[in-house]
Amino acid sequence: MTVELTFHGAAGCVTGFCASLKTDKATVLIDCGMFQGPKTLKALNYDPFPFDVKEVDAVLLTHAHIDHSGLLPKLMKAGFKGPIYATAATRDLCEIMLADAGGIQESEVEQLNRRNQRRGRPLVEPIYRAVDAARIMKQFERVKLGETVAAVPGIRAVYWEAGHILGATSIEVTVDTEEGPVRILFSGDFGPGGRDYIPDPQGPAGVDHLVIESTYGDRPRDPVDPAMRRHKLAEELNAAHEAGGPLLIPAFAVERSQELLADILTLIDSGEVPETDVFLDSPLAIKASKIFVERGWNKDTGWNPFKDVRAAGRLKFLAKPWDSDSLDRLSGWHIIMAGSGMCDAGRIRKHLKRWLWDRGATVLLPGFQAAGTLGRLLAEGAKRVKIQGDDVRVAARIRILDAYSGHADATTLTSWAKARQPVGGKVFLVHGEPEALEGLRERLVGAGFDPESLMVPALDDSYVIGRTTGVLEPGGSPRLPPEAAASLDWHNARARLLIELDERLERARSDAAREAILAQVSRALEARESA
Repeated sequence: MTVELTFHGAAGCVTGFCASLKTDKATVLIDCGMFQGPKTLKALNYDPFPFDVKEVDAVLLTHAHIDHSGLLPKLMKAGFKGPIYATAATRDLCEIMLADAGGIQESEVEQLNRRNQRRGRPLVEPIYRAVDAARIMKQFERVKLGETVAAVPGIRAVYWEAGHILGATSIEVTVDTEEGPVRILFSGDFGPGGRDYIPDPQGPAGVDHLVIESTYGDRPRDPVDPAMRRHKLAEELNAAHEAGGPLLIPAFAVERSQELLADILTLIDSGEVPETDVFLDSPLAIKASKIFVERGWNKDTGWNPFKDVRAAGRLKFLAKPWDSDSLDRLSGWHIIMAGSGMCDAGRIRKHLKRWLWDRGATVLLPGFQAAGTLGRLLAEGAKRVKIQGDDVRVAARIRILDAYSGHADATTLTSWAKARQPVGGKVFLVHGEPEALEGLRERLVGAGFDPESLMVPALDDSYVIGRTTGVLEPGGSPRLPPEAAASLDWHNARARLLIELDERLERARSDAAREAILAQVSRALEARESA
């Protein structure tokens, strides 16, 4: 009996993780995530799945983040009727996150279709709707850490603490074969450890194959304990207060928002930062906060650090759109936390449009920013950006704080992989941009891993695996070339060109000079069309 392992997402890029394990008897998916980043990559979310959905018997879900769970309702719509195995916390978070994702798609498609009607373009449908997200929840089966789950005939799974977000796990999958059981450990996303909010990541040793995330595979970070983390945050808050304007925090709705709020409230209560109103302007983060209050008990520390993250006093929850709109009247020092974490959707874009031009405002980026996202452009120092079609000058202070990262850095990734040894077969590096993948590969070689055992799959690469072997199947037609999976696309290039054109027109000294620039561009386009 052959075992086929295929990577349908987060291969050569960070988002959209989805892997399939196929035997003669059954097929399971590990995660079914949504692509995020450049529009070319996100367009894959609308395409048919690159596998026969009706052959999928079950899904093993590592955690609730949309880039791991976001296409589950689409999978159901395409005919999947099997169980989705996940921890109770992951199930609870998916209930609100998938509904939110469906609602965002409905809203964005409605706006897009209005533009398409004006332009004479065909109308489009959302990938799925909120009602589809509600339906998929009936297929969730709750699992407990450490217990063996008989997912399908011949395939068993054990879930391990990943230390990433509430409910997140690594999944050890055992596949029965003629040569004996084959054990594959899927790391999922795992955390840096040493946090007071969540237990440290764990996992078994002596697996046959290892699939490991590589988000920060090329970037070590200085060790940060909880006290140092709060100290770094206090420095940023005080500097933002000195600048005189608001502090905007594009925060991921799940885990990052709750961690930041807990620390901000602690710092305000202790007098380490000036008092101010703190606005959580994210319906999803508000719902997630309630789950963290209920399920945030940390067995390693013996307390729930999220117990005070609820609307009271200085902390205000803004659930309704008109509540968010009321912030437009504010000026001076205040804190607004809103999604999305990469600035690619949600209410943060409205606040950025209003404040990015203001030198007194501060934007604090506390998490990973994927290539092609607005957050990445800001992190890399863009002076002008496009937000919802508008050209916006960037004069605000742009700050990056990685002390709240939910991902392990290069050093911790390497240590975690070493703790899984001996790995008898292959180590598959996924969930990383090319530089991160190569950086982690070099570190693992330095840590004693056989270079021949380290695989960096491209999108849709398929391997036939045994207990110690993993052979790439020839042929296949990937949906995107490897170089396109984690790079800026023509949409980004167009936005950058239009911004540069506007800047040159503004700098021109006369209308005649502006007309000459436009004529030159027009001639270049005509020459290109006739070539």
